[in-house]
Amino acid sequence: MNTARPAAPSRAEQAAGRVAALARDSEPGTRLGTKEELRAQCAVSVGTFNESLRLLQARGLVTVRPGPGGGIFSSEPSPMVRLGNSVLALDARETDVAEAVRIRDALDPLLIEDALWHASPADFALLRGQLDVMARAVAAADAVAFVRANWRLHAQIAAISPNALLRSLYNNLLDLIEAHTLGVLPGGEQPLGEYIAQRHELHRDIVDALERRDRDAALRLIREHHTSPPTPGGGSPRPDSP
Repeated sequence: MNTARPAAPSRAEQAAGRVAALARDSEPGTRLGTKEELRAQCAVSVGTFNESLRLLQARGLVTVRPGPGGGIFSSEPSPMVRLGNSVLALDARETDVAEAVRIRDALDPLLIEDALWHASPADFALLRGQLDVMARAVAAADAVAFVRANWRLHAQIAAISPNALLRSLYNNLLDLIEAHTLGVLPGGEQPLGEYIAQRHELHRDIVDALERRDRDAALRLIREHHTSPPTPGGGSPRPDSP
């Protein structure tokens, strides 16, 4: 019997957890203190605290402002990069990723139209295989593997299009999103495992509609899948989803 214990959190993770608790108990934009003040509270070295700060920023929990009156401030993950009830942990290119998601969503209906006309039995075999990869990620409760398998499914749908420019643009957008994604974090009240299971079902339904050549259903489902926020003046942002 395997009696190995899980590895204890590192000093950087422990310090990040302490600052994260302060941030979650504060309103967004609250000044939590200077780097030195928070480092002293956590009783860690400068190098360890810098690593903690990197983790906190990647998770969208704090922002750092330089200059007089600056310091570490509480924040919350931007609605632009939410994945429904999960959240992409991004690096500093968050704005670029948000725009890429928005443009990707606008291109999806064009790719669905092309797939309705041009998908072959071999294409559907590839799509079903990728759905199986997504299902295994759901079973393993591996949100990161699920999101990456999800992107590969979309890339395979894009590969069906005879439009080389559309394929290239779409794949470049997927590459940008993936390159600046550090991980997937829980968010909202719905359990992450339950959420990705629902997203798997939605993608399976999209592939089913494509194989039936059911244009109305396929376009309706891709609208349900769409994730980018509405244009300015169109209401509050919607969350981003894989």
